[in-house]
Amino acid sequence: MLAVPDIRLAVPQEARHIAELSRDNIEFGLSWSWTAARVLQAIHDPSTNVAVVLKRDQVRGFGIMHYGDETGHLALLAIDPAQRHQRLGARLAAWLEQSARAAGIFDIRLEARADNLAAIAFYQRLGFAQSGRIAGYYEGILDAVRFGKRLE
Repeated sequence: MLAVPDIRLAVPQEARHIAELSRDNIEFGLSWSWTAARVLQAIHDPSTNVAVVLKRDQVRGFGIMHYGDETGHLALLAIDPAQRHQRLGARLAAWLEQSARAAGIFDIRLEARADNLAAIAFYQRLGFAQSGRIAGYYEGILDAVRFGKRLE
């Protein structure tokens, strides 16, 4: 029997695991900025959703989206490498988009590491359009590719 993934808002006890997923899968080669304390702060922030995707009651990925008046910023999204290619990331992104629509958000923006070709392709498959490149965005070391998506 296949395990159906569940997506929900993160709870404080999951902050450390989320931070470690960020460190190992997004922030590798950089300073660890999304520590457990910062993730916990985001969990408690009323203008931020920290969502987790669970499979067999285990956190397999997460997304963090900040909400402004009309624009959302997808700060982070990661799926455990052993769980990729199962559409967990696409389901999580769709959940976050649906939440953004419910909050009255019209646009979502995000940045991806320019050296992460898989992430760039993933966001393009989800309908995000590349809107620019930011030199040295990550600690003055790595460029970022900026994306945007208009929500209908």
